Amino acid sequence: MDVMNAALGGMQNAQSSLERTAQRIAGASTQPPNRPPETSDSVDLSTEMVALLAARNQFQANAQVFHAGDQMQKKLLDIMA
Repeated sequence: MDVMNAALGGMQNAQSSLERTAQRIAGASTQPPNRPPETSDSVDLSTEMVALLAARNQFQANAQVFHAGDQMQKKLLDIMA
């Protein structure tokens, strides 16, 4: 079903976004402490947290679409049977 494939693709995109954000956050704690702040790559934790929440919401929305598609498919099969 096309709707379910679209929802699955959205869930995969959300998961990839979550993993990238988590890697950026994890990398923030591995910065050497003796590097000057202007030369180190800084990570804005508030921005990364917003990205995590957005990925979570995207995943949840796509999961609900997938569930609705599944329910529709079940109803269709019930009607045809």
